[in-house]
Amino acid sequence: MQYQVPQFIEVEDKIFGPFTLKQFIYLAGAAGISAVLLLSLPFVFGLILSLPFLGLGGALAFVKIDNKPFIEVLESAFFFFTGGKMYLWKKQGQGKKQGTPETKPATPSLQAPQQDAMQKIRALAWSLDVKDEQNIHGN
Repeated sequence: MQYQVPQFIEVEDKIFGPFTLKQFIYLAGAAGISAVLLLSLPFVFGLILSLPFLGLGGALAFVKIDNKPFIEVLESAFFFFTGGKMYLWKKQGQGKKQGTPETKPATPSLQAPQQDAMQKIRALAWSLDVKDEQNIHGN
């Protein structure tokens, strides 16, 4: 028995015209808040206060940053600004002792690890280029 495998599962279904359910909820919420503000306040004040809500609703519905929905970006920003941050500071030296000349701290040489890494990469590239005789002939 064969079963049909769903395709394009990461694409959300369009439920309300050209909008997905999430987009519709964001836009309807922004429009509802704007309508309440416009009806309860004088027109100029209601318009000024409703514009940020309409902008946020539009951004939540349509904006993607680095292919991530705007709600995830807002969530990450919120946790970044409210979360604790740990800053580490390592002292370079204890200071100058009496009678001893000041010396520079020894800097590690980066040449040897780079050469070793390059040799490993070349060996890996060579092993990928060489084909096994058994795999070619199918034995």
